[in-house]
Formats: sequence, structure tokens, C-alpha cells
Amino acid sequence: MTETDVRAALRAQRIEVPSWAYGNSGTRFKVFAQPGVPRNPEEKIADAAQVHAYTGVAPVVSLHIPWDRVDDFGKLASYAAERGVRIGTINTNVFQDDDYRLGSVTNPDPRIRRKALGHLLECVDIMDATGSRDLKLWFSDGTNYPGQDDIRARQDRLAEALAATYDRLGPGQRMLLEYKLFEPAFYLTDVPDWGTAYAHCLRLGERAQVVIDTGHHAPGTNIEFIVAFLLREGKLGAFDFNSRFYADDDLMVGAADPFQLFRIMHEIVRADALRAESGVNFMLDQCHNIEPKIPAQIRSVMNVQEATAKALLVDAGALAAAQAAGDVLGANGVLMDAYNTDVRPLLAQVRTEMGLDPDPMAAYARSGYAERIVAERVGGQQAGWGA
Repeated sequence: MTETDVRAALRAQRIEVPSWAYGNSGTRFKVFAQPGVPRNPEEKIADAAQVHAYTGVAPVVSLHIPWDRVDDFGKLASYAAERGVRIGTINTNVFQDDDYRLGSVTNPDPRIRRKALGHLLECVDIMDATGSRDLKLWFSDGTNYPGQDDIRARQDRLAEALAATYDRLGPGQRMLLEYKLFEPAFYLTDVPDWGTAYAHCLRLGERAQVVIDTGHHAPGTNIEFIVAFLLREGKLGAFDFNSRFYADDDLMVGAADPFQLFRIMHEIVRADALRAESGVNFMLDQCHNIEPKIPAQIRSVMNVQEATAKALLVDAGALAAAQAAGDVLGANGVLMDAYNTDVRPLLAQVRTEMGLDPDPMAAYARSGYAERIVAERVGGQQAGWGA
């Protein structure tokens, strides 16, 4: 790939940001409030628009329902468009109500299952109003003890709810099924891994795709293998980018293991899946507990850009030749040469070509936006995890 091709691919890259990243968040022990945090979905979108303004590659904002519920979603979509961004993935929430203590769509109580399904269908209605393509489903459903419930029966209930939701999708809309190894259920999770998600999506049809959250795996999991497999099968619909060290820490993407992020992006580039036509949606899913929200999102976008740039610089011809010759060290060396390249000057050049400041972090700091929202957002209730 020529340098011109690399720069073109970087200019065309798109990374979706989550509305909830701009609210207060924390751990099970404490949520740390910050001044200037949004008080409503409109202010979340305004903050997200800042990330796009300084990076040029983040024009889409995910919503989480009911955290981002408004009376008029069409009006909210217009508000986003006026600020140079648009509403993207609609994320469901069937994990916070007391009714869901024993599960949502897999709950043994049919009344609670109907309630959960009603929420999923409501979110498709919201997609219709916002023009969103993707519905993302994550279920905290599971059990804490052996014998607590029938494992196979829970899979039957899950399949029934997924089928009903899939049938409600409109033309051009997709269902994205996310998996997670554990937490909050500690004995079994009903969608614990990519194989379970893949099996359900395969049965549903081509508009059901798997989501990979990079923090949702056991330690040592080869995530790039999962990426390569799902790409080969045409079933990788989206990423939730973050970073983890112990469990699902939701740290900034690339923070704990930037080499892993590079390896993942290498498989994406090799499959030519950076293009929008590939259907793979790249999204951040992070909670900024102690760091300022907007700069953390800007830095996260930059981390993905840097990993992508390095992946684009892999000498594909040399790598293929080394692999065909069985040159183990040579093949690994090709990858390491690309990974060890300082791509920051290249990305600064790309941003300049896009009419942006070459240093997004410094440009945002100079803008005065952080000081302005602290002064303006006085009163009301700050948005936060669960709000």
C-alpha cells in the first residue's frame, strides 16, 4: 500500500462515540462527579460533536435507552445534525430494573420476559425515528449458582426474544449481539462468548451480526483470531473498543495493551474491512471515571488512529512471502517493523490535509470549551451511569 493510499484510508476512517462516555461514571464503590458534565442527551451530543470537530473521524454518536430517552427522537436527530454529527447505534438496557434480578429475556417469569422484549421493540421504534441502522443487544442475563435455572431453557427463551426482535427490524436495519464472559452473573452468562453469539446470529439471518467488546474476554484470549474468524464468516458487525487489565475495566482503548489493538487492526486491514462498505462499525465503549471526558474520548480516537496507521503500514507483500517460505522470524519481523513505526507525524499530516489542527488534544485545550461548559452547566441533574 502506498503512502497516498494509507493517508486516504486514514482520512476515510470513522469511529463512533458513546453518549454515556460524557456522563459521570465510576466503580461499584464510587461515582466521581466532574464539573461541566452533561445534564441531558442534547448536551452529551454537543460534547461528542467536539470530539469530531478536533479529530475529523468521529461523526456518529451512540445512544443508550433509557439513559438518553427524550420525547421527540426525530428532533434529537435534527439537533445532532445541526452540530455536524448524527445518531448511530441504539443500545438497549435490560439490566438495571429490579425485575431483571433473575434475567430479562431469559427470565423464568413470562411477564418479565414480555417486559424486556417490549423494551427491545421500543428501541427499534427509536431507530425508525433517528434513522439509525444498528440495534445493539447486550444481556446481563445469567445465573450465580448451579441448578438455579435450566441452562437449555434459558437459551430457548433467548432465541425466542431475538427472533421476535429480528422480525421487527425494518429495511436496512441490523441486530448486533454482544457477548461477555462474566459479570454480573458469576456461574454462567447466557451469552458468554463469540461462539454463542455467532450461533444465534447464524440462525436468525444475515442482518444479525456479532459485536466484539475488547474487554469482554478471559485473560490471554486471542481476540484477533475471533476477529479473523468472524470476518471470514461475514458475521462481524461491530466493535466496542476499550481496554482491560483485570476484567471489563472499560479503560481507554489501547491503554493496557496497544500491541493487541494493533494486531486486531491488522486483521481488519488485511480483510479490507476498514471501508464503510464492509459493514463493520467501529465504536468506543468506555467509562471515564477519573479522567476528563472529552479529552479522554479524543485521546481514544487518536489511539485507534495510531493502531490503524501502523496496521496500514504492514508490508503485505513481504509478510506473505515470509509466510509462504516458512520464515517465522521474518514474518514476525515484518509486523514488528510496522508496529514500531512512529506514525504520529503521518497522522499530523493527514489532519492538516483535512483542515484540522495536527494536535487534537492541544487544540481542544486551547478552545476554552471545557471552561465554558463548567460555567454554563450549573443546576439541574448531571448525567451519570444509570441516569
